[in-house]
Amino acid sequence: MRRNVLEAIQGIEIFPLISLVIFFGFFAVMLYWVFFLDKSYVEDAEHLPLDEESSTPEMLKTVSKGEGN
Repeated sequence: MRRNVLEAIQGIEIFPLISLVIFFGFFAVMLYWVFFLDKSYVEDAEHLPLDEESSTPEMLKTVSKGEGN
């Protein structure tokens, strides 16, 4: 039933191709970003969960202490 309905729509055959191009484009951009990422950024992000004091933004510190709003 669904196949018959989808086959009746004019121009529907382009949508799988568009989806593939969007997925491949996003994947290629992310791959490029990872390869040319600054190594110091990766090292900072590596220690982020363990370094509680220096990684918490000031705004979050004040909200968690009850000083915000």
